Amino acid sequence: MSKFIVEGGRRLNGEIIPQGAKNEALQIISACLLTSEPVTVHNVPDILDVNNLIMLLAELGVKVENPKPGTYIFRADEVNLDCLNSESYLKRSTAMRGSIMLVGPLVARFGKAIVPKPGGDKIGRRRLDTHFIGIQALGADFNYNSKNRIYEVKSNGLKGCYMLLEEASVTGTANILMASTLAEGKTTIYNAACEPYLQQLTKMLIAMGAKIDGLASNLLRIEGVESLHGCEHTILPDMIEVGSFIGMAAMTQSSIRIKNVAYDDLGMIPDAFRKLGVTLNRDGDDIVVPEQDSYTIETFIDGSILTIADAPWPGLTPDLLSVFLVVATQANGSVLIHQKMFESRLFFVDKLIDMGAQIILCDPHRATVIGANRRYRLRAADMVSPDIRAGIAMLIAAMSADGTSRIDNIDQIDRGYQKIDERLNAIGANIIRK
Repeated sequence: MSKFIVEGGRRLNGEIIPQGAKNEALQIISACLLTSEPVTVHNVPDILDVNNLIMLLAELGVKVENPKPGTYIFRADEVNLDCLNSESYLKRSTAMRGSIMLVGPLVARFGKAIVPKPGGDKIGRRRLDTHFIGIQALGADFNYNSKNRIYEVKSNGLKGCYMLLEEASVTGTANILMASTLAEGKTTIYNAACEPYLQQLTKMLIAMGAKIDGLASNLLRIEGVESLHGCEHTILPDMIEVGSFIGMAAMTQSSIRIKNVAYDDLGMIPDAFRKLGVTLNRDGDDIVVPEQDSYTIETFIDGSILTIADAPWPGLTPDLLSVFLVVATQANGSVLIHQKMFESRLFFVDKLIDMGAQIILCDPHRATVIGANRRYRLRAADMVSPDIRAGIAMLIAAMSADGTSRIDNIDQIDRGYQKIDERLNAIGANIIRK
């Protein structure tokens, strides 16, 4: 098992460019199955989850070219559905949650999909009901093979319908949207997610010939077409990585410039950091975070403790709450972090408490952080990363701590962050991979 050895207390300085967005990449690459024509995708991040999905497509017979770093050309003109039952395909699918994104395109175009119960982060229940109920409503039949722990999906032709989603699931909406583009007739999806990555997927599908109304809203109307054609698409910068870099700069009292962030697609993220007292400035499409000796958390107008909570877009993304929590440990003031969606995502705070942070874990969804205003610096510790987002929060904590920390199970971090040690070392960090 790989690990990071992190020397704390080093200040960063320089420029860093965020990778392509992981969550968008998984959707966009899956959508390449909807056409037999070539699809060119730029700014693809070189991370484990995305690379595993590309290898899954290759196992299915999709032709994959990588003409230059970050650019891939996919052509799904000779897909071999027999590979869905192969041991290697099932094993790789089980290891990554993103494999669920293949269901919609496979069933829409080929009438068949097989998906093992997916793995991924250990962050509590992450139901697949939205995916399955939506695709069932379009006319697919689902069967769960409990012996082999796989879902078998079949259809003799999807038909459009009206559906009201129980939850505004991003991946669920994406899966249903992809399936509905080739369904017969009109599909209406109400309570749809509308994150920037979903907007990007919608733009790509329209470029491929799909007929979709309601871009950037929670009401999507799709008129099914017989086939889609190829296109060229560029993935947005990863907003979660942008937020992680802002948090690193604040915690390590560093001055950095984050380049080409697609600022207008960041939503509430910059303002949420400002509520923690973190100074950041927009310069064109860059974010400049100046060196700060201290930062003070705002209060509500009546003087009560600030609450930072996740919510469906345009609310704050849940993927950054781990970063906000660790940044608050060295702020001046207190904040309640409310993680509404995943009941196990805050359990990593035990390690932060071991490092000297003052945190009260109220319940699986809420933690109160009492900022030390750097009076008590975090101390080094040995940690194990339970998931991608907790892993990056642990890395931020280790970079700001006194002493040398060790983080095990860094494969979890590698799933979502491209060569993070090399990129941070280039601007002053000291992170050794072993």
